[in-house]
Amino acid sequence: MNWYKDAVSRRAMMRLAAWQSFGVSVLSFAGGRLLADDPFAEFSDEAIAAKQAGDKPAEAKSTGKRRLIYIFSAGGMSHVDTFDPKPGTDSQGPLGAISTNISGVQFGQSLPKLAAMADKLAVIRSMSTETGAHGPGSYLMRTGQKEIASTRHPGIGAWMQRFNGRIHPALPPSVNIGGGIGPGYLGAKFAPVPIGDPNRGLQNTSGPEYLADDQFMRRMYLSAALDREFRSKVHLKQVDGYDDLYREAIRLLKSDDLKAFDLNLESEEAKERYGKSKVGRGCLLARRLVENDVQYVEVQAGGWDMHNDIADAMTSRGSELDQALSALIEDLTASGLIHETTIVVATEFGRNPSINQNAGRDHHPAVFSCAMAGAGVRTGTILGSSDSKGFLVDEYQVSVPDFMATIGKALQLPVDKEIHSPDGRPFTFANGGMAIDEVLA
Repeated sequence: MNWYKDAVSRRAMMRLAAWQSFGVSVLSFAGGRLLADDPFAEFSDEAIAAKQAGDKPAEAKSTGKRRLIYIFSAGGMSHVDTFDPKPGTDSQGPLGAISTNISGVQFGQSLPKLAAMADKLAVIRSMSTETGAHGPGSYLMRTGQKEIASTRHPGIGAWMQRFNGRIHPALPPSVNIGGGIGPGYLGAKFAPVPIGDPNRGLQNTSGPEYLADDQFMRRMYLSAALDREFRSKVHLKQVDGYDDLYREAIRLLKSDDLKAFDLNLESEEAKERYGKSKVGRGCLLARRLVENDVQYVEVQAGGWDMHNDIADAMTSRGSELDQALSALIEDLTASGLIHETTIVVATEFGRNPSINQNAGRDHHPAVFSCAMAGAGVRTGTILGSSDSKGFLVDEYQVSVPDFMATIGKALQLPVDKEIHSPDGRPFTFANGGMAIDEVLA
């Protein structure tokens, strides 16, 4: 058979290839044209030409759906050296404390810019968990659930998409920069797009030059034949989920909105303000993405597991976070997006107030600090406290489910609505937690 020799435009060929390789088997092809029921009709030559020359785009309007930038300080951020210093005690260690613009409140000395805008933050100083291992602790802070072998729970971004749907027709609802967690039992349709290096953005967005169109067509016809046989015998929601995911990928690759991932379009001044660190470039990319209606962006900032030489390590990591987060808050405030975007700074646990023999601090889940800013947050709030040396919660203990419920309420999500996993088990976003009204606007 010589079907592949039919004359087709490059875009029509790509539509056909996408349709067959991504699991859509009911296919009709004649005279180089796909039939009207083509789910990729929006990528036809005619549709793209109409988009380029036709109607003016609608004026940008508020979607009413809030966005979240979740900055995860992986490794265990020291509360004593950041948001809950203990000046004048042995716990303070080699680094000092500085005053903030809130009377009587101090931060660690490596956070001068955040100290100057402490009234733009809500700090929770009484977080507590029983989990002192990195893997389970990170999983808990990203899902609100304890890690178990039988179930993979969804991350916050997947929950947001499940409740809100999509805001942008082409860009993904959620993006993980540098790490994060997947969609769990919600399935591939709710999977975040992973970005390894924010400086490189979204990679592999064009086909290989060595693959000619007719060769690609032959591969796609073979793929279609195999897929048709498979889909005639197997009917699974997971397969449908991957179909949806692949269609969304094609839609993104054909869109001009890919530029949202490109930090080369930022000015040198902006890059300098955020800094060259991973958290700096991650926050800069996160800002670009929420500006373009991506609902959830996680920025993983590692290097906080400071068992050795905490003075130097904290000075470096703290300064990077200070620069990046302060620039992010400033930019979102200037654009007005701060009223639609919630910012969270979290970590899996704190660090021991006692300095160890290696001049560092070990894991300490009994008490630690997290911070919030932006939409739905009562800024200028310092909630809870640890004891005089930072070992235990002294006032207003906050569990991880409580923290998750608070994030969900700030995002205006139905935190107690039950969603069932494929095996019929009910789950909620809050997992039984109670939102902390004192930090909610």
